[in-house]
Formats: sequence, C-alpha cells, structure tokens
Amino acid sequence: MNHRGMPSPMSEIFSDDDSARLFQLIHMFQRSALVNMGLMPDIEGKIIYNLPESKEAIDLLCMLQKKTKGNITDIEQKMLNGIISEIQLQFISAPKRRKEHQEFLAESKMVEESFSDPKHGPSETIISEEE
Repeated sequence: MNHRGMPSPMSEIFSDDDSARLFQLIHMFQRSALVNMGLMPDIEGKIIYNLPESKEAIDLLCMLQKKTKGNITDIEQKMLNGIISEIQLQFISAPKRRKEHQEFLAESKMVEESFSDPKHGPSETIISEEE
C-alpha cells in the first residue's frame, strides 16, 4: 500500500515493503550504470560516459545478488538476475557506443562551425570534365 492506503503497483510483484525498497535500491544502481554508459541522460539531460562509475554500480548489484541469495523470493531473484545480465551486456558494448557518440559530436561541431564561419569550414571543389 502507498501512503494513501491504496495498493501500489509494486505490491503486486513484491511480497512486502522491504522487498519493494530493495528493488528501489537495485533500480538506483541500475539507473546509475545506464546513465554512466550513455544509455540514459543524466539529470541535466546530458549523455555521459563514465565507465568506471558504471562498473562500480554493476559490482554493487553483483554484491547484492550474492548477499541476498536465499533471502528473496524466486521471482525477485529472477528479476535481479535479469537486471544484472542486461546491464552487463550493455557494459560490453559501451566503449563502441562512446566512440560513435564522440564521432557524432565531432561531426556535429564541424557542421556547426561551417555554418558559423564558412570561410574555414570544410568545402568541396567541383571540377567539370572540361577543365
């Protein structure tokens, strides 16, 4: 039940308030990992890549997984396992996404500069076949 006495959506999944709070904590670490892998914007709307911070969040989730083994329900264990597996897979591809994002930003900056200072921006010289 929520603070108004109404059933919360989480009460359908979790057996008690402690389980719901545990998954709030898990989702905090999951969000931290996703933000630091550039998969979600930070609170300012920026895309960031801080892979050591992301790895720390994943490591904390793995620690919780070990420490809660046998103390949570099967469905809770499956949810936790799924969350960890998904962000570990995302972590593997994070360096490639980071490189692609940096290339995109560099290209965007070049295009922006060519509009703001056309003399120094990239250009093409078109030569006719007659020349």
